[in-house]
Order: sequence, then C-alpha cells, then structure tokens
Amino acid sequence: MKAHWINNQWTKSDSEESIKVYNPATEELLENVPAGSESDANAAVAAAKAAFGEWRGISAVERAHMLHEVAAKIRANWDDLVELLTLEEGKPVSENEEEMEWVADTFPYYAEMARNSRGRVIPSPESSQLNMVLKEPYGVVACIVPWNYPMLLMAWKVAPALAAGNTVVIKPSEMTPLTTLLLVETCFDHLPPGVINVITGYGVPVGEALVRHPDVPLIAFTGSLETGQRISAEAAPMMKRLHLELGGKDAFVVGPDVDIKPSAEALAYAALINCGQVCTSTERVYVANAIADEFMGALVEHVRSLRLGPGIEPSTDIGPMIGEKFRAKFETHVEEARGRGAKVLTGGQRPPDKQRGYFYEPTVLTGVDHSMLIMKEETFGPAIPVMTYKTFDEAIDLVNDSKYGLGAVLRTNDPRLAKKFYEEVRAGTIWINDPLTDNYAGPFGGMKMSGNTRELGEEGLSSFMETKHVHWDFSSEPKDWWYPY
Repeated sequence: MKAHWINNQWTKSDSEESIKVYNPATEELLENVPAGSESDANAAVAAAKAAFGEWRGISAVERAHMLHEVAAKIRANWDDLVELLTLEEGKPVSENEEEMEWVADTFPYYAEMARNSRGRVIPSPESSQLNMVLKEPYGVVACIVPWNYPMLLMAWKVAPALAAGNTVVIKPSEMTPLTTLLLVETCFDHLPPGVINVITGYGVPVGEALVRHPDVPLIAFTGSLETGQRISAEAAPMMKRLHLELGGKDAFVVGPDVDIKPSAEALAYAALINCGQVCTSTERVYVANAIADEFMGALVEHVRSLRLGPGIEPSTDIGPMIGEKFRAKFETHVEEARGRGAKVLTGGQRPPDKQRGYFYEPTVLTGVDHSMLIMKEETFGPAIPVMTYKTFDEAIDLVNDSKYGLGAVLRTNDPRLAKKFYEEVRAGTIWINDPLTDNYAGPFGGMKMSGNTRELGEEGLSSFMETKHVHWDFSSEPKDWWYPY
C-alpha cells in the first residue's frame, strides 16, 4: 500500500484504513492508499508550516529554476505518468497527454511570471516618503483537487502557489490519487522538505481537517457547489481566504448562419470530452430553428461514429465514467427527462457489449426544457440535450437562465452576434467558435454560483498572494498635524 508524502519522504498513516483505487474501464483494483486521518493532515500542515520560512526566503530566480526542473522531470517521466493517469482516471491517452502537456507547461509559466514583479511603487504624499504595494505569500495552502483532471487542476493551484512563495498540502481525490503520488515522488523530490506534501483520504476527515486547521490561511478547491458551500461555512469563522472553482452548466448556442458539419463536431467535442466529466462541458444546447433539422441529423450521425472503450486503447474516442454512483446519477437525469417527454435520438443506455467498466453511450436528446434536471443541474456525463430558439435574444436569455456561470460557447460567422453574445452572457469564459480551449495567460473561473476565483494568467498568481501597503518616511521630524492641536 502507498503512504503519504510528507517532508519529501513516504510517511506511514496513523490510520489503519485504506482506500481501494479502481480502473474505471475494467473495475480492476489498481492500488490501495491510506484513508488518512486528522492527525495525518496535521502532520502535513506542520511540515509545510516549518518549510514556509525557508521557501519564501528563497529568491524568485532560484524558485523559478526549481519549478523549471519540475517541468523537466515531468517530461522525463512522461510515459509512466500518462499511463497511470489513464488507468486510474479513464479518459483516452490522447486526452491525458494533453492534460500532462498543460501540467508540464504550467510550472515554467508561473516560474517566470513570479520573477517579473512582487508589487509596485505608488506616488507618495510627501517628498520624504516612499509608498509601496507588496504582494506576499499567505503561508500554507491546502489544495483540494477533484478526480476529473487531477493533474491539471493540481498544477493550476500548486504552480502559482509555489511561485508566490507558499508551501502546499495536496489532498487528491480518493478516486485518483495514484498519479499525484507518482508525480511528487519523481518530479518534486528536489524541492526543500515540507514544501510539497500529499495526504490521501476522504473529504471527512482529511479535507475537513485542512479546512479547519488554524495554520492553513488559504483553501484552494475545485469541485461541486455543495462541497464549496460547506467549505465556505467551515472557513468563515476563521476568515480564511477561499479559492473556489465550483460547478457549471455550460451552454452552447448554434447560430443560424453556421456551417453544419464542423459545428456538430465542435458540439460533440465540447459535450463529450472526458465522457462529459468536465466542469466546462457543454450541458445545454440551443440551436436556431431554421437549421435545427439539418443540424440534429449531422450531430446524431457524428455521435454514433464515436467509439467507446478503455482509455488505454488507441482506438478509443470516449472512455468510461469514473464510477458507478456518478453513472447512476447521470442515468437519473436521462430517465427523468425521458419520463417527462424528452426524446432520445441516440444513446440513452449502458452499452450492451460492455459488461465491465462504467460506460454509458453518448446520448443526444430533444424535447427538453429548463424544468428538467438535465437542463438545470450539473449532469457531468455524456449527454447532449438540445432545445431550439427563434431569436438570438431568446437564446441569450436561455443561456443566462442558470444559477451557474462558468463558461458558454457560440458558433457563428456573424461578428454582430458574437459581440452581443460576449457582452450579454454572464459567464467567466466565452468561447466563440473554438470551444473549451484554455490559455495560460487567460484567467479561468466562473460567475454566479460557479465560484469566486480565477486560475491561470496574472489573476492565477495574485490569488495566492496577499497585499501589503508600505508607507515609509525617511524623515523623523514631527508633523504639523500631530498633537498638540
């Protein structure tokens, strides 16, 4: 059984309990990891706290060299990392290679950004004074990472946190901890002891212990709205800083002027990548009435051509869902829509030729509306539910009719529609024609109930730094406005 990673060494858990990690494509056991305890979390925080003083004191240039070395080691261990990620998480190798490419490039991106500035000088009220705004690290950052992109969403937190001078405790998802453990052992071992620590376990007690710990001033979490709300409630009495990237119910609008075939292919990619298990997956689709019949025909034809299978097989387009409870929730959404009059054009079932693994056929539905779960709540599965609209204003109203505001996609060749869309839609990322493409320099995050933070870009670094104003007067002479009046 694996152990925790604390102070650059494997550390036995205080808990005798373990977590079984399965391959979602075969349901075979991959490995056991410790079901960590509160005392394990406390030990990791203590190590990170002890390392903070040294780490924040290292120059930005030296820290940058160390983060560049992380990236080099990721590339040196590339095949092992990609294979293990595919086995434990399930999506196809090509998608995991893309994920690891992002991970490898995120560390040097923030290494260089943190060398650029740590604040600014501002105009002073008096000629004898100097005023500065400094950006400083918080201290110990708890990074609580989900299972769907366990490496990428870890890197988007850990790289800027380290570059800013913080130390880190990572709690990976109990469903996908193995690649994280391999990563820290092979790619972070050159960092000073205690700078990076990993504790495996469940949200309770491990995640909760990190959130409640008085020596953890910042919690960085990606996951469900419900868990984010619980973290907020737990952290509020201690006034902790929260870095929350929560759920989404992203919309995809197909304009009346689009080229049909490439737009259908774009939609299928946006909705079905990682079997629809992406916070920015398309989960609501609105197609212009004038092209609906032709578009739906092209969409169904394309979706039916996609191949389901284990992610490790080169021929696979769509892998399994992560686990049975997630597939069961997805089925509930599909069946509730079908029971209320929605029509399934393709899919709508577990593939009969796959007796093992958490597979579900990609599913296209019509006849849906906003009263149905599949158009209202986060579905997180391979569904493409489609409504039609008459006017573009109606389409924008439908997009904004959600408690979430993570992202939204528009396909159009009309710049007037594009401008109206990005100005009026309430979402953190707007994609015009090229869905779900990220940019290292472009901030990622949501509006409304999709979260309170931004990852990537300058905003991603500033999220892990707090602001200090320094007012320095070189003169020791009394001031006219001091006592006595």
